[in-house]
Amino acid sequence: MKNILIIAAHSDDEALGCSGTIAKHIAQGDNVYFLFMTDGVSSRVDNDAEVRFAAVKKVSKILKVNSFDNFNFPDNKMDSIPLLNVVKKIESKIKQIQPEVIYTHHIGDLNIDHQITHKAVMTACRPQPDFCVKEIYSFEILSSTEWQTPGYLPFTPNVFIDITDYINIKEQVLKSYSNEMRRSPHSRSIDNVIRLNALRGNSIGIDYAEAFMLIRMGR
Repeated sequence: MKNILIIAAHSDDEALGCSGTIAKHIAQGDNVYFLFMTDGVSSRVDNDAEVRFAAVKKVSKILKVNSFDNFNFPDNKMDSIPLLNVVKKIESKIKQIQPEVIYTHHIGDLNIDHQITHKAVMTACRPQPDFCVKEIYSFEILSSTEWQTPGYLPFTPNVFIDITDYINIKEQVLKSYSNEMRRSPHSRSIDNVIRLNALRGNSIGIDYAEAFMLIRMGR
């Protein structure tokens, strides 16, 4: 049994990037914890934080995660906060949970909150003697990862996790974030997310997979 920590800038990023993998971890008996940096809505005109909070509560129940927490940094303005402040908050949560595995954003995403979150995670996870975190993976987020300037820090996955048995759970999780999903042919439609998982799976000879970049692995 492992402690798994998902560190995401916004609630719904975990659904898009790794909810199938989360479901698989939980089915295998691992403990999974969510940590969100912002409320995901405070930068909007229609700031409905209660709806977003209700959605993540629903998702947490569907996936049966152990807990979730939100630091409430300013949405889409994390570059306005000293990086050290973010790092210290993440360090505190890592000390509390003692995760062996962390999933977080790709450094090359277009969204600035994703970039800052990745940098803060890597800083908080400096490899010290007896440090609990042994594995760090970055996930892809449709409408951010693939929208970055072509050729700039591309997402090049080297780990593929079979989520064929959990694709229906992932679809259910995505539907819980109905306010964040878009109609086809938008990149962040449910159909397109499932197509991406089919593409990632078919590329290694299975039905559905989530793709990751292995950032660090130590034993």
